Amino acid sequence: MNKILTIVGIVVILIVVGFFAYQTISTLTETPPEEIATPIGKLETSTEEEIPTEGGVPQITVEKALAEKNIVMVIAFRDFRDEEYFIPKEIFLAAGAKVKTASNQKGTAIGADGGEVPVDLVVSEVDPANFDAVVFIGGPGCLKNLDNGVSYNLIKETISQGKILGSICISPVILAKAGVLEGKKATVWTSPLDKSAVKILEENGATYQDSSVVVDGKVITASGPTAAEAFGMKVVEVLTNL
Repeated sequence: MNKILTIVGIVVILIVVGFFAYQTISTLTETPPEEIATPIGKLETSTEEEIPTEGGVPQITVEKALAEKNIVMVIAFRDFRDEEYFIPKEIFLAAGAKVKTASNQKGTAIGADGGEVPVDLVVSEVDPANFDAVVFIGGPGCLKNLDNGVSYNLIKETISQGKILGSICISPVILAKAGVLEGKKATVWTSPLDKSAVKILEENGATYQDSSVVVDGKVITASGPTAAEAFGMKVVEVLTNL
């Protein structure tokens, strides 16, 4: 008799367990996919808009920081410093800016290392009102070609219109002579054997900083070709934060 009761008890337990198991499976299969919680750490995706991929790697499109911004880069017609022009220019273009090149004469400007650049404007044609930033590039031919009244006028007008003024290598000397560095911190190209550029900055009221890149308000100066990338990035940063 006890054995029969034991067998009946076991059967009842199996029936009950089977019933609850059936109910649980039925609930899971009937739950719509969107009601199932997404596991932590999983990426939620939409069936309506797929993330573009290239070679299986997700490609993310970001808004370009300098979209609708215009920059003019001023170079010597002969012997501008190639990397000081080409590296920042690539950074500006990658950030979405439109870039024009100005020089002391029309034609094809040639860098100290042989780089060739079509000139869009002569310096006297540059109106800062049409640009968000004016950037002077250095090099061996910088002072010979650009250290003159035409450049001074452009520099002073850039400042008076509240635009960004950038200058790298030896070209801050031209800014100093134009009178726009008085009371400002700035850097310039120098060497252990030639401190003349620093002297010119200080004689014109600037506070020389021994740094690769110096920002004082809307004036950005850099020390030379090794600072070209940092200089370009800093111009983008300042323009972005306007």
